[in-house]
Amino acid sequence: MLAHEEGITEQDLKAAGIQYNVGKFPFAADSRAKTNLDNEGFVKFISEKETDRILGVHIIACLIGTCKGPNAGEMISEAVLALEYGASSEDIARTTHAHSTLSEVFKEAAMSAYGKAIHF
Repeated sequence: MLAHEEGITEQDLKAAGIQYNVGKFPFAADSRAKTNLDNEGFVKFISEKETDRILGVHIIACLIGTCKGPNAGEMISEAVLALEYGASSEDIARTTHAHSTLSEVFKEAAMSAYGKAIHF
């Protein structure tokens, strides 16, 4: 299992009493992941409820049986940049993510944080 996370976890936010939204999107719903058989795992966005500012991003990925994962380490850089510049989930959702790529999962998870995911 490969896990890359950036920012704050849900447990931290609960302990601090901060209200937040969670957007989660599975690799199994992405056409590139299905084609590559890299369809286990998900991307999860955590954003501040009032402002939609991204507080944390988690990528959990595992290729069936081998745990090579669908490039979780390569995808986390977008989260690092978003957190550094105070981006919102909507900022990520409005950014072009080419089709058919694994990065679409990142976009869909961001859209899911405010209830707008298209493919799941």
